[in-house]
Amino acid sequence: MTYSLKGKIILITGGTGSFGRAAAAKLLRDSECAKVIILSRDELKQWEMKQSDPLFNSDRVRYFLGDVRDSQRLARAFREVNVVIHAAALKQVPAAEYNPSEFIKTNILGAMNVIDNAIERGVERVIALSTDKSVNPVNLYGATKLCSDKVFISGNVYVGKRGFPIFSIVRYGNVIGSRGSLLPYWRKLIAEKSPFLPVTDERMTRFWITIDQAVDFVIKRLQDMRGGEIFVPKIPSIKIVDFAEALAPGVERKVVGIRDGEKVHELLISSDEARFTVEYPKYYTILPALFNTSLEQRKAKLGAEGKFVPSGFVYGSDSNPEWLNVQQTKELINNLK
Repeated sequence: MTYSLKGKIILITGGTGSFGRAAAAKLLRDSECAKVIILSRDELKQWEMKQSDPLFNSDRVRYFLGDVRDSQRLARAFREVNVVIHAAALKQVPAAEYNPSEFIKTNILGAMNVIDNAIERGVERVIALSTDKSVNPVNLYGATKLCSDKVFISGNVYVGKRGFPIFSIVRYGNVIGSRGSLLPYWRKLIAEKSPFLPVTDERMTRFWITIDQAVDFVIKRLQDMRGGEIFVPKIPSIKIVDFAEALAPGVERKVVGIRDGEKVHELLISSDEARFTVEYPKYYTILPALFNTSLEQRKAKLGAEGKFVPSGFVYGSDSNPEWLNVQQTKELINNLK
């Protein structure tokens, strides 16, 4: 049975970020939720968000200053909240390599604070955002998100006989056009008349998803989650060199080398996760391995149309069956809001 958001109070951590703003807008427009609470630590971004759209300046929106590192503040923020979308994180890969303790405090300890307070305050559902960089991580950011994913899945065993909150995860790739991503950086260079675009490695591939697609997927999975799943959307891959050609055809590309902590290709599902993975028409579900019920029993709760992927299955950005070519990428960029 689909979980209804009607009358619910929904809190978004990291609510002033690219995802948080888009999710808040969709929830306010398309759901009958009672209230959306924006939790973030920057009062200027909250003020700018409030001024940017009458939708964000209504009595259905509340702005709450706080940091997921501060458990006491979360305890106050989570009062009477029904649903938490956990989007707060430190994300910049190079920054993580040189500031590991800061990423651990936000991405791991902050996740634990969200879980503890959701349980204490009787929140009904928590869905957390993850990343392809958490799969077989080679950088500190990915490692912190892997730890975060593990503690969120384990949170389901701490709720006791009450049976809630339930915790699940959505894992996807790069969000095209999001703050701090490649698109705004290259656009800035183009506007400044740079003679070339820097490319880290010409072999590099990435998974791509738009912010609207990400928000739609998260809200749908929020409504049908059962607890403990990692949901992975089926999304296209793109070659970084094709992305450069789509954005700035004919502009020289200069190979500058892979940054600290980067991969040439990314994974959304590893071969080790394949034995727990169920395929659906538009997404995959990685079932939790740590619960006593069998995988078949847990799969049955998610719908009969799913099927287990074959042994050794891998969902990688280089082996993905779905690709965006230069023209498709150009159209995608032009259609971004």
